[in-house]
Amino acid sequence: MSKILVTGFDPFGGEPVNPAFEAVKLLPESIAGVSVVKLEIPTVFTRSAMVVEEAIEREKPDYVLCIGQAGGRSAVTVEKVAINLAESRIPDNGEQPFDTPLREDGDTAYFATLPVKAMVKRINASGIPALMSYTAGTYVCNSIMYNVLYLLDRRFPGVKGGFIHVPYATAQGVGKPSGTPTMEITTMAKAIEAAIEAAVSVDEDATDIMGETH
Repeated sequence: MSKILVTGFDPFGGEPVNPAFEAVKLLPESIAGVSVVKLEIPTVFTRSAMVVEEAIEREKPDYVLCIGQAGGRSAVTVEKVAINLAESRIPDNGEQPFDTPLREDGDTAYFATLPVKAMVKRINASGIPALMSYTAGTYVCNSIMYNVLYLLDRRFPGVKGGFIHVPYATAQGVGKPSGTPTMEITTMAKAIEAAIEAAVSVDEDATDIMGETH
């Protein structure tokens, strides 16, 4: 049976939970005939990359999908690209790198190798708002996406990888400014499941136009 490694971060920035891994925990043990391996990873630049690299070596997955929180976004966003830059406006759970490359020998950027447009379409078709994103930021989410794609390119050829951002969980909206977008964790899990269904069953990505003007 094929296997997908799905990761989610632990809480950071003073939040009591991180909806990324809370949603991952709700995923079924298999999706579309593919075995699902769930892994919580630390919100720390260097350590998160090490933990995922060890998991790839151990589990030998066919796909790697990382999930992270993007507080302030109103939809599930499937990331297109990761850049070779760490610029941490706030400390992670241990580090605060500034204007430095994630990998000295890495490419300037890597594109996700999962069918990102098909994933967006499948999530929307399930009744959950989803968009393509063309920036994963410069924090730990971009870092893990970049590091995973770097590792797949350099050490694990044939394995496909990508990243999805989820909004704040509903409970995280308590005490935040009026209008702060949130989503139920169960809805996030449903969206991730739909994305995985597309990721493991689509050979060629959709051709819909999904660009942004800014």
